[in-house]
Amino acid sequence: MKKIWVSAVLAAGLAAPVQAQEAADKVAPEMASGISDKQMVTAQKFMVVAANPHASKAGFDVLQAGGNAIDAMVAVQLVLGLVEPQSSGIGGGAFLVYYDAETGELTTFDGRETAPASATPSLFQDENGEPLKFFDAVVGGLSVGTPGTVRLLHDTHAKLGSLPWADLVAPAIKLATDGFEVSPRLNALITQDQEQLSRFEATKNYFVPDGKPLPVGYLLKNPAYAATLMAISQNGADGFYTGDIAKSIIETVRTAKGNPGTLALEDLARYEIKERPAICAQYRAYEVCGMGPPSSGALTVGQILGQLNTYDLPAMNSGDPQAWRLIGDASRLAFADRGRYMADSDFVPMPTQGLIDPAYLKGRAELLSGDKALPADKVAPGNPTWDHTMLQADDESIELPSTSHFSIVDADGNAISMTTTIENGFGSRLMTNGFLLNNELTDFSFRTNKNGVPIANRVEPGKRPRSSMSPTIVMKDDKPVVVVGSPGGSRIIGYVAATLVANLDWGMNIQDAISMPHLINRFGTYDLEKGTAAEKLQPALEAMGYKTNIRDLNSGLHGIVITRDGLQGGADPRREGLAIGE
Repeated sequence: MKKIWVSAVLAAGLAAPVQAQEAADKVAPEMASGISDKQMVTAQKFMVVAANPHASKAGFDVLQAGGNAIDAMVAVQLVLGLVEPQSSGIGGGAFLVYYDAETGELTTFDGRETAPASATPSLFQDENGEPLKFFDAVVGGLSVGTPGTVRLLHDTHAKLGSLPWADLVAPAIKLATDGFEVSPRLNALITQDQEQLSRFEATKNYFVPDGKPLPVGYLLKNPAYAATLMAISQNGADGFYTGDIAKSIIETVRTAKGNPGTLALEDLARYEIKERPAICAQYRAYEVCGMGPPSSGALTVGQILGQLNTYDLPAMNSGDPQAWRLIGDASRLAFADRGRYMADSDFVPMPTQGLIDPAYLKGRAELLSGDKALPADKVAPGNPTWDHTMLQADDESIELPSTSHFSIVDADGNAISMTTTIENGFGSRLMTNGFLLNNELTDFSFRTNKNGVPIANRVEPGKRPRSSMSPTIVMKDDKPVVVVGSPGGSRIIGYVAATLVANLDWGMNIQDAISMPHLINRFGTYDLEKGTAAEKLQPALEAMGYKTNIRDLNSGLHGIVITRDGLQGGADPRREGLAIGE
């Protein structure tokens, strides 16, 4: 197995993970019911859970035709890029965690965007060396990194797929040609972003024709996207990274009115995906595995759970403020480490093993031993073991929520957890050939150093910006048991960690765990999901010393639990997702 392992010793006498039949008294009823009455879906052979019914159905059809998880992944992603263009697509990038049932191997594929070869440290700074305002950097060509999604789909299919490539591209071509109805969610997001979408002619003409957002129910066709997919169908990834489509991407980026970028044909031509070892952290009887650097996802989720490993959360319940104190402060400590140490390890030395070393996490966990919120001055980066000397400063990058996630398990037991993005909603707002281009470069720190000390996540040519995407596969006895992930910017980490606690410790089924009200703490303030039972915990959390903020928390968790009796799927009711299987 291609994994970086983290072992952890359970506290003496700690209860085993709670079993479903013993879970009733561990789940606060108001927290278990979550934000909807959406029901868990079950299946015997295979399952797809994605953020849009069209995408879920495309993946289901591939599996029903005898395709494997990799085949279904291609169909799902290409349809998502059409029906959910604000979140992901072929103009962006993705991380894939993959379990191969035949070999027993768990590995990951990095399809993250890269900075242009011409990128300089001052890319997102003004003439005085000060960071640009976020949206001054986002909208336009300056923020566009080399897209990785098409290369990820094509190359992993060439290695692991079973059905013909063209057959997997065909569903998205047909849907783009025939059209699909604009959903209430897409209409609302276009309406919210109308001003930015109207800045560039091609984007305006597609999303805001005649000066009005596409109405709900409108039959939206995208012949330009269909033509792009036809080129990819016939020529593979080369149909995207070379030729007319590549030239159009570069022209769009370099001529963006008011904010041109520097992406070049050479950046597209030299782009490669990278297969990397999975990062695995022990939690109770499980190994929680995911994407390592340049993602901070698996490391930070692993740090949170690694600290919680020494506390008896199964003896608590989902409505217990002390449980959320432990989760929240473990997250704060993990985010402190994330801000200092985590970046693209191909460019920046990282204490990867030290960050998830059991002794280190045990020491960090001791900071959680009280019953009050940690004071701000106690929430600082730790000192993990390095295999060399390195000094780095804390990061300041912003990662706003958008993105998409889907989970797939096929009839042979192969499993996919894939988180995919164009970063901010509608990315750079630049559109070409029927798809939006990412704004992924704004995931870099706009500053390169603090007082002369370098920031790990600084801009460098060819570097991949740090991400919070956390596609996760939970293993037990070397077999996958949970496949999950979410969009949501840097809150992704908290969404995934809490969902795993709810499922593994509190015995919630995967749908209830996903629907559970969100409580997220990254930097001190506790975000409580508006209009849910999470609000009831506000007085207790404030009495512990937390500042709280009641707000919408728009996750997109999509998960599958693999049991002896079959598959159980859950789709986030906060989006349009659908779990479907046979």
